[in-house]
Amino acid sequence: MPQGRRLLEHVGERIRELREQYDRGEGLSQEALAKALKTSANTVSRWETATYKPSLDDLEGLARFFGVSILHFFPGEHPSHDQRVRALLRAAEQLPPTEIEELRRYAEYRRARHIFRQGRPRPGRPTKKAV
Repeated sequence: MPQGRRLLEHVGERIRELREQYDRGEGLSQEALAKALKTSANTVSRWETATYKPSLDDLEGLARFFGVSILHFFPGEHPSHDQRVRALLRAAEQLPPTEIEELRRYAEYRRARHIFRQGRPRPGRPTKKAV
């Protein structure tokens, strides 16, 4: 199975799990989630079944609605201990909590965008496969 398809299925599974576990396990219908996100229940269903690929803005809206990191939707995402990351954290230490939260969301969005683009074909002419 192509990597892009696996990623899309993983994203769909995370959306469904969050929706079904919403409100301490009470769950949330696709219709109710769609209404909260200002989309259609059909779209939510197609995200969950990996028929439609949600945009990063869709994932950001889902992350905010469910109160999770946008990286929750992507497999194998773990914090890095890179020097540059530690320097960024030191720089952010003195920011007010609201700005730290916004910085966190921005960093997660950028990471998600990078992951999301990895499965996308590059523009231009398709390459010929060897026979």
